Amino acid sequence: MVIYAYIIYPVTIYVLGIQGRKFIKGNEKEQTVTVIIAAFNEEKRLENKLINTMDANYSGGNIQIVVASDGSNDRTNEIVDKYHENGVELLSIPERKGKENAQRVALEQARGEIIVFTDVATILEKDAIRRIVSNFADPTVGCVSSVDRVIGKDGNPSGENLYVRYEMWLRKLESRVSSPVGLSGSFFAARKSVCGDFSSDMDSDLRVLLNSVRQGLRGVVDEGAIGYYQDLSDQKKEFDRKVRTVLRGLTLFFRNLEFLNVFKYGLFSYQLFCHKLLRWLVPFFMILLFIVNIPLAFTSGNYAFLLLAQCLFYGVAAISLFHDLYSSRMLFIKIPVYFATVNASILVAWFRYFAGQRVLVWTPSER
Repeated sequence: MVIYAYIIYPVTIYVLGIQGRKFIKGNEKEQTVTVIIAAFNEEKRLENKLINTMDANYSGGNIQIVVASDGSNDRTNEIVDKYHENGVELLSIPERKGKENAQRVALEQARGEIIVFTDVATILEKDAIRRIVSNFADPTVGCVSSVDRVIGKDGNPSGENLYVRYEMWLRKLESRVSSPVGLSGSFFAARKSVCGDFSSDMDSDLRVLLNSVRQGLRGVVDEGAIGYYQDLSDQKKEFDRKVRTVLRGLTLFFRNLEFLNVFKYGLFSYQLFCHKLLRWLVPFFMILLFIVNIPLAFTSGNYAFLLLAQCLFYGVAAISLFHDLYSSRMLFIKIPVYFATVNASILVAWFRYFAGQRVLVWTPSER
């Protein structure tokens, strides 16, 4: 089942998508756009983000830029006001209620047909907004995901970068056959008509995708719309971020089990099951595999080798708890550390979900 989740499932999607699904790209002049930036105490990074957004190469007219300040008590609001004459609008929300609530309130102020959501920590290429908006010339497209690019502080790839590249590759495959099962929450776009039912305990990107599918639309991935962000060098912060992300994903998944109805949603149901639920079950499969392998190791040299391989794999990951191996450049260290971290965070998220915990307030990661 571990192999199916990470290898066989992508192979099946690749085979189904060999022909590829064509869609139309159009002229951005036909689309009005609102960019929503949710921010909480972002005085250190916000100015660079606003300059980067205003510098977008978009010829479809003026872009409405709305900064939803989620109860910020630093200089965030002051920085936004500084760019008021440049068309940047401040939406100051007095009480902090989380990223999705800030986005929901900002939608009420949005004048664009297409809504672009982007995080303060994400830097966009000059033509990224133009590229991502052009996909909506296709009437079957409800939302569009960007492609993430992780930048290490030293300029070198990190373990996260390997995992992100795998995830981006899988989403591209899914986009060819039906719809990706996830969007890049740091930079994505959607028709305003699918931006509804936002709640503080569920990710807006997955919510928008499911709303699109429910309305008979689909999501796509645009490989030319790229968002850059810096990886987290603090392993504990990265672990906590993953737990929050999975916990919110589990919350949304179990509130929308209708999408597992293959008779109604077809291939998307299979994709959702494999990409989300099966992936989230991997840590349980890993535990069972290790436990069962112990008695089998005494019956066969092959099983003994498998047990030794598992011990070495987890041993490398365990060492990272006491020594900083997270930023290692060596693949035989990087992959076990990151894979074990990802699945340990999923396991913790499951325990918190069944304990009734929910993530209601979003806190941006320090990068």
